[in-house]
Amino acid sequence: MDAEERIVAASKFLLQSPPGQINDVLNDVRNIISDDESLQTGVLPALIEYNVTQFITVDVPGHQHQTIVSEAARAPQEEGVEDDGDRFWDPRSRTSFRFDHLSLEASEPIPIDPDSDSEPFRAALENATLSYISAHFHSGVGAVFSIPGNASQFIVQIVANKYNPSNFWSGRWRSEYTINLEERKLEGRIHVNVHYYEQGNVQLSTTHNISLPLPPAISASSASASASKVLALIETEESKYQSSLNDAYQEMSEKTFKGLRRALPITRSKLDWDKVLGYKLGAELTANKSAFGAS
Repeated sequence: MDAEERIVAASKFLLQSPPGQINDVLNDVRNIISDDESLQTGVLPALIEYNVTQFITVDVPGHQHQTIVSEAARAPQEEGVEDDGDRFWDPRSRTSFRFDHLSLEASEPIPIDPDSDSEPFRAALENATLSYISAHFHSGVGAVFSIPGNASQFIVQIVANKYNPSNFWSGRWRSEYTINLEERKLEGRIHVNVHYYEQGNVQLSTTHNISLPLPPAISASSASASASKVLALIETEESKYQSSLNDAYQEMSEKTFKGLRRALPITRSKLDWDKVLGYKLGAELTANKSAFGAS
């Protein structure tokens, strides 16, 4: 395998990294590349893709909250500001920043003005989203974006991570919704990734699509009340999906996993695990007795 093929293989491994474990995967693939400079240059596109699609969170410079790095968060081009594709923005603080995809840190903050036409409804959606996250996610982060040049379209993003390496599991919840006031519809997608790796390697990766009409009462003219109604729709759909996942887990526990193993050993009787050592010792004594008798 030549150097280019190793880079391609390493990039694929990175894109499949479980939640919270990309640094572990990156350290492992260093053994494949054996050249840190080539590694950083070669896998940087994969790291960018991973960070953006996985809704990696980052501390906003100069503020006491986090925001989401995503395609929707790419900063609008500012006159006189160099843009190499690594600038993102946080509408909540009206700040754009440069994001380092290797260190996962933000720097070079610059104030940025939001779109005046869409900002009232966007801000109302943001407040409703933060209230929803506070009530339902232990460590969730949310961000709400308006679409440049379109005062009737908005994107709500939510991400929640839970890393528990001491118990060998990690998980990530991602959801994204597009609200279109003109077409009167809400469309979204929920992604759930969970990884269990105690004496094994089991991953859950599931996606759920949502498409709903917006009630007539939702409009930009009643921003606060309408935003609360939008988040109520999201809450209902996410709660239904969470319940369906719980039901699936219960069925797997009671049916699927039991079907993968014998109810009883081949002797058709349960094994007394407290006597296993005794069984082994007895077998050894019997073998020794036979040996002595043979001599």
